[in-house]
Amino acid sequence: MRAFLYILCFCLGLVSCTNEGYAPKPRGYFRIEFPEKEYQRFNNQTPYSFDYPLYAKMYPDSSRDAKKNWYNLTFPAFNARLHISYYDVISRKELEQLTEDSRKLAFKHTVKATGIDEALIRNDEKKIYGVYYTIDGNTASLLQFYLTDSTKHYLRGALYFNEKPKFDSIQPVAEFIKKDIDKLIASFEWK
Repeated sequence: MRAFLYILCFCLGLVSCTNEGYAPKPRGYFRIEFPEKEYQRFNNQTPYSFDYPLYAKMYPDSSRDAKKNWYNLTFPAFNARLHISYYDVISRKELEQLTEDSRKLAFKHTVKATGIDEALIRNDEKKIYGVYYTIDGNTASLLQFYLTDSTKHYLRGALYFNEKPKFDSIQPVAEFIKKDIDKLIASFEWK
């Protein structure tokens, strides 16, 4: 009887060690619930206005270097913020310097970026001109832009996530927020 049990256990062990019917579990990802896209108008005492999502919060920038009309558009559910900085343009030279600074800040990410795409923004009717930078890869900022009327107004925006940059993890959220920023730019107006 003992010999029979040993043989039975040995046979069951051999059968259980085969690879038939085994499938590894697929890698799991958190399910992200995206809210419905609804917008409200930001129309404070600023030289600009635009639409932003209801699920985002607009706060005046409270950093040490903040200036008048600087804001942070935060996305609390996604741990992200769009830093918005505004400048009154005094001269053509200052406008050129602000534009060059924006380009440098966007291309500062080339060390970690896998690619940076530039798209021109032009709306002659509203007098809105600028550049939209899409930055791919594990970078601190995935999207930056600037808008100007080319005479006296200049606004810059940069999207940051308060997480360690892992592009593959935050890509769905980044794509979702990019649509909100596209809406912000499309609805943007100088006062």
